Amino acid sequence: MAGGMDLGGGGKGKKPLDTTINLVPFIDLMAVTIVFLIMTAVWTQLGRLQVSQSGQNASEEQPQDPNQLQPVTLLITEKELKLSVGGAQLEPIPIVHDAKGKMDVQKLVDKLKELKTQQPEQNAITLSTEDNVKYQDLVRVIDTCIGGQFPSVSVSPVSS
Repeated sequence: MAGGMDLGGGGKGKKPLDTTINLVPFIDLMAVTIVFLIMTAVWTQLGRLQVSQSGQNASEEQPQDPNQLQPVTLLITEKELKLSVGGAQLEPIPIVHDAKGKMDVQKLVDKLKELKTQQPEQNAITLSTEDNVKYQDLVRVIDTCIGGQFPSVSVSPVSS
């Protein structure tokens, strides 16, 4: 044999070194993995909330037009929600959780409906949240604002 390589063909009791590799299980595993990754990417896109950060494009103060919409701001603390329109602050809404820990937002819904009847063209609301507010409460308030016909929700830190 040339080169001293044993091909396993001759000799007593030796098995041939040529084996066939079955690629079907490997292809099945790759197909399942790809499907899993594609589904995960879709679910992460569906789970996102469309929220912008306030104060990114701060322009210079311009004189107030009486027909201009008043900005709506909702301050979220650990114990209450403080809704303000322009410079006027409305009565605070206490935060109440049910037995499962879910925040009751019915009073906020009522206030947002009342506000929407006063300013039907207003679509923007700014949420200012303190650091100790639970994330699930913030998401619930964002969902409530979007459901209350304020689709343009922006989140900003509490200004001192």
